[in-house]
Amino acid sequence: MAPQYQTVNYTATSYGDILSGHFNEDDTYSHSRPKGMGDWLMVYTIEGEGYFHTPEGCKHIHAGELGLLRADTPHEYGTVKGSRWNFIWVHFHKLMEISYLPQEEFLIVPIAEGYTQKRVIDGLEHILYHARERSDYWYALCENTIREIILLLAKQLHRKHDPRIILTLQNLSHSMNNEIRIQDLADAAGLSSSRLSHLFKEEIGESIIEHVNRMRIKQAAIYMEHMGRTATEAAHDVGFNNYNHFAHLFRRMVGVSPAKFRKDKG
Repeated sequence: MAPQYQTVNYTATSYGDILSGHFNEDDTYSHSRPKGMGDWLMVYTIEGEGYFHTPEGCKHIHAGELGLLRADTPHEYGTVKGSRWNFIWVHFHKLMEISYLPQEEFLIVPIAEGYTQKRVIDGLEHILYHARERSDYWYALCENTIREIILLLAKQLHRKHDPRIILTLQNLSHSMNNEIRIQDLADAAGLSSSRLSHLFKEEIGESIIEHVNRMRIKQAAIYMEHMGRTATEAAHDVGFNNYNHFAHLFRRMVGVSPAKFRKDKG
C-alpha cells in the first residue's frame, strides 16, 4: 500500500474514533499542545528522528522505536533539527491494555528486530488502511490491532536483557547505516570484543553481524515499500557497499530478490 504523505491541522478525535496517518517531515515540522489532547497517540518511527517534549522532559524517538503519549499530557513534538522524520501515527482513546505498560508521559520502546517488529509494522499498516477506508467493522479491526500492539510492547518490556546488551542494541540501531566495528561496541559496553560477542549471541540468539544484517535488510525493505527507493538505493541507504552481497542476504532472509520484492510492493 503506497502511503499518502500529508500534513493536517489535527485537533482531537471524537470519542470512539481512531485516526491514523503516515508523515515524512523535514525539520520545520512541529506542533505544540500546551493543554494536551483528550486521546492517546501512538507513533512508530520508520526513518529519521523526532522529539517529544513533556513536563517530564524531552525525549528523542529513532528508527525502529514506538512511542506512546498519554492522554491529557501537555506536549510539543516535531522533527529533530537537521533530520527528517518518517513516521506512522495513530490517535485512539484509552484501552484497558494500557495498564500493562509503565506510567510514563511519553513511553518509548525499541521494537525488537524480527517477528515482533514485523507484527507491529503490519499492524500499523492495517490500521492505516482500515481507518482510511472505514468500511464494515473498520473500528473493531483497528481497535483489536491497537490492543495487540500494546500487548506486544508489554511483552517486550518484561523481557530482561543485560544492560550492556541493551546499550549495544541501541548503538547498533543508531549507527546501522555506518561501518560497524565490534571493538567500538565493546569499548562502549566496557567489555572485550570476545566477551561482548559471546554475551550478545547468548542473549539475542544471533551474532552481532547477523543482527546488523537483519536490521539492514528489514530497513531496506521498508525503504523500498514505503519510500519508493530502488533496490540499489535502499542497499546504499542501509550501509551495504556491495550490492551482490545485499541481494544474496535479502533473498535468504525475505525469500525473494530485492527487485521482485519492490515490484510486488509497488
